[in-house]
Amino acid sequence: MLVDSHCHLDFPELADQLPAVMSRMSEHGIAAALVAGVTLERLPAMMDIVARFDNLYAAVGVHPDGEGGDEPTAERLLELALHPRVVAIGETGLDYYRLQGDLEWQRRRFRVHIDAARRCGKPLIIHTRAARVDTLRILEEEGAGEVGGVFHCFTEDRETAWRAVDLGFYVSFSGILTFKNAVDLREIAAELPLERLLVETDAPYLAPVPHRGKLNEPAYVHHVAEELARVRNLPLAALAEATTANFRRLFRLPPS
Repeated sequence: MLVDSHCHLDFPELADQLPAVMSRMSEHGIAAALVAGVTLERLPAMMDIVARFDNLYAAVGVHPDGEGGDEPTAERLLELALHPRVVAIGETGLDYYRLQGDLEWQRRRFRVHIDAARRCGKPLIIHTRAARVDTLRILEEEGAGEVGGVFHCFTEDRETAWRAVDLGFYVSFSGILTFKNAVDLREIAAELPLERLLVETDAPYLAPVPHRGKLNEPAYVHHVAEELARVRNLPLAALAEATTANFRRLFRLPPS
């Protein structure tokens, strides 16, 4: 059995066909999925979805791209984290790719999430794009290694991957791992410790080959796992067992 460690089932592309999406998860042997929050405004609808299915978990946070919405405080995140199905804080982090100018507000928000994670003892889900230096610096400055977490949808370089592992974080690979031009990423995936790896879809985005360019969904995480097993020269069953155990260990869940 596999686990999709990061998806967005509350996004309308998937929420509008949720019963079918969940059915296909089961058909493809996907035992569970984690639904990551991106705005405070969307969280009630997201939590309604998570509450409907015993094999869904949630993370609460505000994506670094989100401007103009409700700004999270540590107290608000701590309140949300009390829900028994909330297993992480995030997704959070830094994204300098889409936004320009003075992004100090992103860094302040990131620190708020780390503070909340440390106070509630739940791991962080990290989004970083074109901001790896500041991401790692802030994680270190704020003592994020106390709770750990995961660098989701990893696309950074080898040094960033190993520094994340050294900080006590996991590294999660998405459908990008299957893309033809992701040669460097596959080399990184082949060398990192197996006990620090996760697989995800980031659905509804980044569908893996052979579905690239189409709507993504948790059922497709098996394609990511197959590619990760291939580059590590492992049977798929062994890779699935390892990444599922990693997911449960990271998010403090009982063994399946």
